[in-house]
Amino acid sequence: MLPPRLAPVAFALVLSCLMSLLVAGVATLRNLGPVEGFLGLWLEAWLSSWVIAFPVVLVVAPLARKCVAALVRSDADAPR
Repeated sequence: MLPPRLAPVAFALVLSCLMSLLVAGVATLRNLGPVEGFLGLWLEAWLSSWVIAFPVVLVVAPLARKCVAALVRSDADAPR
């Protein structure tokens, strides 16, 4: 198990892996169709996407959290 201080990095790792895998799969399928060797092409596209996605998620996640916090009212602000 990882120590709690590494939770943001673990979150970025999992999120970037899953999202880049999904997006690379959709883009590869749309561009090439269900061709022979699709899985290999998909994984190749995913790896090059993930190399970019992981550091981007590390940098962008704090900004996204601040944006969401600005959009969501706190319980203290909720009408009673």
